[in-house]
Amino acid sequence: MAAQMTGSDWTPADHRPGPSLYFEDLEVGRRYALPSRTQTDALFAAFQLASGDNDPIHYDRPYCQSIGHKDMLAHGMQVLIQSAAGAGTFPEEVADALIGFIGLECKFLKPVYVDDTLYSDLVISDLIEQNTTGVVVMAATVRNQEGVTVLSGEHRYLLRKRPVA
Repeated sequence: MAAQMTGSDWTPADHRPGPSLYFEDLEVGRRYALPSRTQTDALFAAFQLASGDNDPIHYDRPYCQSIGHKDMLAHGMQVLIQSAAGAGTFPEEVADALIGFIGLECKFLKPVYVDDTLYSDLVISDLIEQNTTGVVVMAATVRNQEGVTVLSGEHRYLLRKRPVA
């Protein structure tokens, strides 16, 4: 049984699910399923406000329908953020090793409309070893409620290797 930490013994850094993993603890094929999220009218409005993107294709239903869409079309970046690793357990698992998110690449494959529910996965596809660090490459996939892939891409994270004793 773990010792209880009280008062001045405890810090926010102690609030984690377990010991941190380092670059060499990871393996190709490890999967991180992220929580699903329905793209509601409120999310569309919040993203429009945050991004400043005021194209009517993202907020004007009659306009969207007049040009052949069934409803409002999600912003591309609104779809991309559904693959944010921070929505899952990866950042917690590598808390002591994570240096930063260093890059991404993605392709928007199909439209996402208001009320679509998106399901995102990150899968480690490559581990690029360096001297004291390594790059974790993750394949990012976002699917809608019908199983259609709407986004594919890759994320790259820089992690420390385990410190030498």
